[in-house]
Amino acid sequence: MSHLKLLILLLAVAFLGSACTISLGSGGLSSNAAANDGGVWLSVDKGSTWKQSSLIPTISGKPQSLGSVDVSVMTADPQDSAAVYLGTAGKGLYYTYNISKGWNEVKNLGQGTINDVKVDPKEKCSIYAAITNRLYRSLDCGRTWQQVYYDNNPGVSVSAIAIDHYNSNNIYIGTSRGDIIKSIDRGVSWRTIQRVNEALARLIISPQDSRLIFVATVKNNIYSFNSNSVTNAGDSANVEKNFAVENWTDLSTILKDFKLGSNFRDIVICATDGTLFLATDKAIVRSPDRGITWENIKLITPEKDAIINAVAVNPKNSQEIYYVTNTTFFRSLDGGVTWTTKKLNTTRAGWELLIDMNNPDIIYLGTKKLEQ
Repeated sequence: MSHLKLLILLLAVAFLGSACTISLGSGGLSSNAAANDGGVWLSVDKGSTWKQSSLIPTISGKPQSLGSVDVSVMTADPQDSAAVYLGTAGKGLYYTYNISKGWNEVKNLGQGTINDVKVDPKEKCSIYAAITNRLYRSLDCGRTWQQVYYDNNPGVSVSAIAIDHYNSNNIYIGTSRGDIIKSIDRGVSWRTIQRVNEALARLIISPQDSRLIFVATVKNNIYSFNSNSVTNAGDSANVEKNFAVENWTDLSTILKDFKLGSNFRDIVICATDGTLFLATDKAIVRSPDRGITWENIKLITPEKDAIINAVAVNPKNSQEIYYVTNTTFFRSLDGGVTWTTKKLNTTRAGWELLIDMNNPDIIYLGTKKLEQ
């Protein structure tokens, strides 16, 4: 064989060997890129364009990535919308104080699944995180953590957290057993104030009146009640008043005519006007009067084809509604009269949405790996 033919053969072999790792560039993803195209995506223009924002800076200068994690929950510090906390499935808790600088791992909380995370609306370094059957609290911005609630049944999860924005001594948690439990001393002691017959998915306090609390179960039963905000842990004479539940209302009886199904997805209250939004996997409904009356929001896709995973509303304008499915981001700027759609830039499902309360043009999208 001549030297020329041998050279050509070697070049051909080299090309074939490297072709398996050639990236598809902007037209698609290599198998390696597809495995890391999740985590968090960011839009600064109300969802018109998106950029993956999953980098974790390191001392070595070679950043790591959250691109392969499943997002379980996202929340922002009520006093600083740039401070965002990201809960993952099985990979612990992360945070950012400036998304352009990436994410930081919360080192001392472990690698479990974060069921919920909330920041004290008056004390920004006080953070609560729910993991399995426990609730943890940090008083130093996540540097150290203390267990403040433990359920004796390891099969029961602490599934939801809510903090009274008027009096943040009042903490509420919900469990997968159906308990609503209240603390009036920032988690030092607890008392069960109400029980339902199925797992709780969400507790949400009205941004306009912290005495009004909404409860959502995993099977889409919705309740509301009033709870005392003016509590005093040192006043033993008013113990019952501190933990009283008033005006317990089953909103599901009103909603049954809407045929929403039993797969709860999300519940949101617009901070400006108090409009309440409820999303199931097939529909979104809206209430302008704290759940007394409801109306359907017309979607583009028929109910049988809708797979809603999360909904978000501009906290300054309830006419701006967003939701995400496994493959598509939907946006309405006119209260659901018309919608625009955008295919997600990731092979993963859109799973969580978070809108920056101070700059609603900024939207965070958390993703989750699709089940095979």
